Amino acid sequence: MILDPILDVFRGKAVTIPPLDGAFVPNTRLDDAAAFAELTEPDNLLNVEGRLLVSSGNAVLAIAAGSEPVVAETFQSPVTALALSPSGELTVGLESGKLLIAGKEVSLPAELRCITALAYASDGQLWLANGSAQHPPSQWAADLMKKGASGSLWRCGPGGIGFQKIAGDIAFPYGLHPLGADVLASESWRHQLVRFDGVNGNRSTVLTHLPGYPARLSPAVDGGAWLALFAPRNRLIEFVLQETHYRQDMIDQVPPAYWIAPALASNRSFLEPLQCGGIRTMGIHKPWSPSRSYGLVVRLDRTLQPQFSLHSRANGTRHGICSVVERDGRLFVASKGGDCVLALDAITGGF
Repeated sequence: MILDPILDVFRGKAVTIPPLDGAFVPNTRLDDAAAFAELTEPDNLLNVEGRLLVSSGNAVLAIAAGSEPVVAETFQSPVTALALSPSGELTVGLESGKLLIAGKEVSLPAELRCITALAYASDGQLWLANGSAQHPPSQWAADLMKKGASGSLWRCGPGGIGFQKIAGDIAFPYGLHPLGADVLASESWRHQLVRFDGVNGNRSTVLTHLPGYPARLSPAVDGGAWLALFAPRNRLIEFVLQETHYRQDMIDQVPPAYWIAPALASNRSFLEPLQCGGIRTMGIHKPWSPSRSYGLVVRLDRTLQPQFSLHSRANGTRHGICSVVERDGRLFVASKGGDCVLALDAITGGF
């Protein structure tokens, strides 16, 4: 209703979030899965020449079943994005804002300082998501709490030549999935997937009202896609986002780890919000309780509609899913909040 924003001033505004039903019905598949590899805050997953690579802090490691992760490369800054070109060049985005292609630094436009995702089209063109114009990738919570929408989408030719800005005013683009000449991007702070025209940057919403904050996308074998959601939405956080003065005081006076904001992991400190009342009863953490962190992976079909999902619920430990990749009929899931990479059956999400 067109008068809703005006009437809300007098009657108040209801805080609602999408329910977990349909393709999003909760389960415990992520918590039930055995750890494929254990390492600190695994982030980006990538298939490279028969190897499975994963970023962790400043390093990119190769992981395999039954063996310890092996360091493949190290960098001077934490790795924030990984991609492999059609010609086999490893492309790395860093927390410092640098972009490396085959080990060589690429000259970037001054606006590019927050590389959150990289993806190559079949013709060798590189898509790049710049999450924010004000904050580096590690300060994503500050960008959300300040209602940032300064992200942008860029494209360049093979070898990092000729960067072109395709679209701006994006609320933290965190994942990319090329679709022919276009690209699908996850817009985290608006809880949606958006398709951008590769010629003029026109956008169309593909999937909206997601129950969490979408992160990276990766292709599925049958032409669909996998989507990671790194944190859940809940009513308290949505309410705080509406309260400008409270939110600003929280930013100014409270350490970021204890903000009423989404998190990659929770229940690690008695100083965190959301711990009592309907969250925990007689020492038992309720799986259906509101939570700052969660684990969620969604399978999208060829029309980019949800088919099924994999969960680590409020009382689970495999939270903060930022990246997934399908390989040889198996799905590998990086739980940044759970310090492990999981392996599941890609067809059913089972084991």
